[in-house]
Amino acid sequence: MTIASSSPPSRLPLGGAAGAGTEQRTRRAATRENRGDGRLAAVFIAPALLGFAAFLLWPTLRGVYLSFTRFNLLTPPEWVGLDNYVRMVHDPIFWDSLLVTVEYVVINIGVQTVSALAIAVLLQRLTQSAVLRGIVLTPYLMSNVVAGIVWLWMLDTQLGIGNEIIAGLGFDRIPFLADETWAIPTIALINVWRHVGYTALLLFAGLMAIPNDVYEAAKVDGASEWRMFWRITMPLLRPVLAVVLIMTVIGSFQVFDTVAVTTAGGPANATNVLQYYIYGAAFGRFQFGYASAMSVALLVVLSAITVLQYRITRAGQSDLG
Repeated sequence: MTIASSSPPSRLPLGGAAGAGTEQRTRRAATRENRGDGRLAAVFIAPALLGFAAFLLWPTLRGVYLSFTRFNLLTPPEWVGLDNYVRMVHDPIFWDSLLVTVEYVVINIGVQTVSALAIAVLLQRLTQSAVLRGIVLTPYLMSNVVAGIVWLWMLDTQLGIGNEIIAGLGFDRIPFLADETWAIPTIALINVWRHVGYTALLLFAGLMAIPNDVYEAAKVDGASEWRMFWRITMPLLRPVLAVVLIMTVIGSFQVFDTVAVTTAGGPANATNVLQYYIYGAAFGRFQFGYASAMSVALLVVLSAITVLQYRITRAGQSDLG
């Protein structure tokens, strides 16, 4: 009788099974490590998230809600729908304040950006001394209120040292903060003096990221400093400059403290910037609903300007290879 032989069952090589088991254990260990890192990251991020939710997200949502109400702190909010926004559209003081703010922003951003860029390029091309960088940053360490008061004294029409020098040179005294023509440019230049050093250091950091080899190759080709600035520095600095412009424009639209301590919105509402008008409506006339509506409008304007700036300047793209 013939017995049919059967082939032994196929089995994975011992080495292959061991390798698969090792790979699975490695994956499990990596998964546990990633979970541990995620929990640790959550612990560190939690305070910032709580602060963001408590001091930014919730007040923003609360302000949006109040913009549709009539609220004066003494009585519960009364829902009025779009009444505050309709009032805002027909409020000539609101539009005048917006125009005053735009004038301030144009002067402040124009002078500050050009000055900061010049300082940053000089720091990069001539010297990289930490002492000079500290000197440049010194005005930024002073608060806006202190800077405003100091310049208010220095530019006083009768006793200020600035007008004393002008009078000593034989010119008429200039009411820098008491004249409708001079007030906004003066406030803008005061804030330029305070912030230009910080802006220059931001641009200087961007310049330091540009490889020196590019400048050395341009020098070999006979390029002048002016030509290198326009053909190398500006194109390669564009992403950093775009971000700095976005930050400074947002900050300029929110100017308040310098105006509050120098002119209080005067003379004749010549410096009544939008933030100061919102403050007066809320804490001067207790019209918190209307003030919230103007704040929401400012938020929308700043969001639109930021998106437009980001797209025009291509802030998310770099020409560095």
